[in-house]
Amino acid sequence: MQYDKDMDSPHKVFFLEVRAYLLSTEGMDETRKDRITTYSYRGGGVCHVRTMPHGIDVGFLKGARMKDKLNRLTGDGKAMRVLPMAVFDRTALDYYIPQAVELARPKSRGVCK
Repeated sequence: MQYDKDMDSPHKVFFLEVRAYLLSTEGMDETRKDRITTYSYRGGGVCHVRTMPHGIDVGFLKGARMKDKLNRLTGDGKAMRVLPMAVFDRTALDYYIPQAVELARPKSRGVCK
């Protein structure tokens, strides 16, 4: 299971910081899957988190619809965008997570502003 690999990673503490940040949002749930640990807000997919050689990646499931004024998201797929982080960056999380939560709401259809 990926969560177990994340707990054995040199970036375990970093992973747990991001995990705690996400779970501090009321209504956020964690699902541990074989290949990834995912987070959803009241049933709507928000992101996944996994350790990487550089630190961690936070993959936003609807990231292509998010504003990226910080120019930190990577990827060019139809939906997913990834925030790679080498250290805990609260400013980036405070910017991206609320957008991802808003897009996860069942009636949210637009682009974040």
